[in-house]
Amino acid sequence: MSRQNLDKGTVRVEPWRVSNDVLLVLVVIVALAFDFTNGFHDTGNAMATSIATGALGPRTAVALSGALNLVGAFLSLAVAATIASGLVDTDFVTLTVVLAGLAGGIMWNLLTWYLGIPSSSSHALIGGVIGATIAAAGGHAIEWQGLVSKVIIPAGLSPIIAGGVAALGTWLLYRISRNMRARARGHGFRLGQIGSASMVSLAHGTNDAQKTMGVITLALIVNGSVPKDAQAPFWVILSCGLAISLGTYIGGWRVIRTLGKGLVEIESPQGMAAESSSAAVILLSASFGYSLSTTHVATGSIIGTGVGKKGAEVRWNVAGRMASAWLLTLPCAGLVGAGAYYLAHALGGTFGGVGVLVILIALSSLIYWRSRKTRVDHTNVNQEWKGSVVPAEEPEPAAAA
Repeated sequence: MSRQNLDKGTVRVEPWRVSNDVLLVLVVIVALAFDFTNGFHDTGNAMATSIATGALGPRTAVALSGALNLVGAFLSLAVAATIASGLVDTDFVTLTVVLAGLAGGIMWNLLTWYLGIPSSSSHALIGGVIGATIAAAGGHAIEWQGLVSKVIIPAGLSPIIAGGVAALGTWLLYRISRNMRARARGHGFRLGQIGSASMVSLAHGTNDAQKTMGVITLALIVNGSVPKDAQAPFWVILSCGLAISLGTYIGGWRVIRTLGKGLVEIESPQGMAAESSSAAVILLSASFGYSLSTTHVATGSIIGTGVGKKGAEVRWNVAGRMASAWLLTLPCAGLVGAGAYYLAHALGGTFGGVGVLVILIALSSLIYWRSRKTRVDHTNVNQEWKGSVVPAEEPEPAAAA
């Protein structure tokens, strides 16, 4: 039997609103694909400064971060509950809506990764789901109060708070260590960065892996597979933890380069201050169930270290481009989510879900193919910043001679 939804005073029938296990499987696959992109897109939030200062080698950093993301996924479910039931009215959501929302999140993640812009994977996901929900049922299906209080307000405040904490921490660290020799100070704080970067990775798993858990739980609720007030099942927690961990290990080198080299020339005391600030803000927000952007927090912390260190240069033009992308994330991901929903709705049922998946794979492959022409990886991520995420070509020895 189909379920009826009220849409702007009219009765709207969704014929595939009943249980559809094939479409549910497609949704889970796409959700885990989003979780994977979330991992490599946001690796820099934890490890960019440690890689930039040499506290950890690039490969070691992403391996450590991936392992701790997996551990962090099991520490809390508060954010998952917010995503599953705190932003949209589940009575108006179908599996097609969830699938389309995930498509919006993935496409924005891949586009900003290609451009080397540290944007919010969290907001890409939320924007995609909200856009698809509005396309399916109208604006009244959105929990606007929850969106404002648990997403938009934290998005504006978190980089400011993290930046202030990091600026104060940077000033204190340089003040405390002012009588130390530069070499000894650098060595000591690089060791400290290993611990602080590990805390950010743990916090990232606690916060970001839960967002995909929440989406899959929402899909299970919509499909009638679990009760409306159910928490994420264990298999959902484990699979999401593994997906984000693998994505983290792959390493989103373009974003790592922008955060580590593009904003501020980082020294080890600054790196430790930035990472400690980020970890504290992210873990605190996760405990309250706020769907916080770890990218906003990490970026604010890095900029704060530039403000807190006397004589440091902050590249405000790079920060401005990032802020512009942040403002566009929710609406742009929402437009893609809405477009994906209209396509899937027109094709109908499982066939519509397959159509969205095929187009998603094609566009993702195109972006990846383009990225191989301007390669950024662990071998060149720390090259001097020349105004572009793509490092300048090193001259061949013969040509240099």
